[in-house]
Amino acid sequence: MSEYKRVDGRAYDEIRPVKAEVRVLKNADGSAIFELGNTKVIAAVYGPRELHSKHMASSYESLVRVRYHMVPFSTKDRKSQPFTRREIEISKVLKEALSASIRRELFPRSTIDIYIEVLNADGSTRVASLNAASLALADAGVFMYDLIAAVSVGKINGQLVVDLNEYEDQNSDSDIPIAFMPSLNKVVLLQMDGTMSLEEIRQALKMAKNAADKIYQVEKDCLKGSLESVLKVYGLL
Repeated sequence: MSEYKRVDGRAYDEIRPVKAEVRVLKNADGSAIFELGNTKVIAAVYGPRELHSKHMASSYESLVRVRYHMVPFSTKDRKSQPFTRREIEISKVLKEALSASIRRELFPRSTIDIYIEVLNADGSTRVASLNAASLALADAGVFMYDLIAAVSVGKINGQLVVDLNEYEDQNSDSDIPIAFMPSLNKVVLLQMDGTMSLEEIRQALKMAKNAADKIYQVEKDCLKGSLESVLKVYGLL
C-alpha cells in the first residue's frame, strides 16, 4: 500500500476548492475567472466576428483561435515576457479541445478569438484554462455542444491522485490532463506524460470523470447565478 501523503492534506480523489465567475471583463463578449486552489486563470472571448483575412475564412465553419499565456508574475520565478514554446504548444492543444465543443458550423466566415491568461500557477493550468475558456464561451452566447469540465490525474509513488498541484505535478511519475463534455459523455482532451498500466489508466479515467462531474456542477451553478442576476436587474425574476 502506498505511503504517499498529499502535501495539502487532500484525499486522493479530492479536488481543490473551485471558484468560478463570469462577466468579469467589460470589453470582452464573454469572460470568466476560474480557480482550482491557488491556480487562477482568466479567459476572454471575442466573437463570433468577421474574419478580415478572407483567405483564412471558411464557408462552412468558424475559425477558432486560442492564445494561452502565463503572466510574468504567475510563477515563483518570474518568467520571461515573450511566448515560450510550451505556451505555443498548449495554445494549440486548447484550441483543438475547445473547437470540438463549439457549434462552428453555425458561424461560417467568422472567427472566435479566445485569450487565456494564467494569473497564478499552482499546477493543472491547462485544465483550469479549458474550464475558464468554456465558461467565457458560454458567457459570450456562443452555441456549444456542451460545457467542458477538465481535470488532471497523476501517479505519485504508485498512488493515483486527482487535481495535481505544482508540487505533485513536478514530482509525479506520470500525469494525465483530461477534459470531458459530461452530458455527452465525450472526451475532448486526453494527454499523458509518463507511463501507467492499463488498469491504472482505467482507474485514473474513473477518478477523473468523478472529479470532472463536480467541476461541471460548479460551472452550471456559476452560469445559472449569472443569468439570475441579469434577470433580476431587468425585473424578470
